[in-house]
Amino acid sequence: MITVLLADDQAMVREGFGVLLGAQPDIEVVGTAENGEVAVRQAAELGPDVVLMDVRMPVLDGLAATRRITEASGATKVLVLTTFDLDDYVYEALRAGASGFLLKDASAGELAEAVRVVAAGDALISPGITRRLIAEFARLGGPRAPQRERVEGLTDRETEVLTLVARGRSNSEIARDLIVAEQTVKTHVSRILMKLGVRDRAQAVVYAYETGLVRPGE
Repeated sequence: MITVLLADDQAMVREGFGVLLGAQPDIEVVGTAENGEVAVRQAAELGPDVVLMDVRMPVLDGLAATRRITEASGATKVLVLTTFDLDDYVYEALRAGASGFLLKDASAGELAEAVRVVAAGDALISPGITRRLIAEFARLGGPRAPQRERVEGLTDRETEVLTLVARGRSNSEIARDLIVAEQTVKTHVSRILMKLGVRDRAQAVVYAYETGLVRPGE
């Protein structure tokens, strides 16, 4: 059973998502929070697998709450709720530790699948979100100098896979590009995350751009 905490300042959103997720046989909503401060407290008390986190909330916003939750527990994943996929907060949410993004108008099926994906340890980061991330790096003046000592810890194939992940490719697309089995790609991604010491795919994308392994426009 996947446990979920809903954090949104709108009661209708919390109730609506609660009904949709509650109808799933493998998902249980264990709590709700009307602001970031309550979300942090509830996450610590309940230890949910996934927190659905709105960005714009009173008392403590979703970005600060996400950072506190992910720093306190690597087991709890945060799925950020956005009103549109080019939200200005995408970059900061990733830096804060978010594992993915979900549009508030997502269907019941999309909502449930997003929760399952993030709970499984994968990142929900679409090509559209990746493009927004690249644009933000470009706006900030590009990446720092590559941290070669860390990149060199990857094999040539792992570096190739990380580059494709950073460009927004899915595992199936990477498998097709490299002419390997999708399971092989999953294995490479798991090893990359372990070697780089990052939590998930979203953080690997941030790493790739910040270290200069991939540059905006490439």
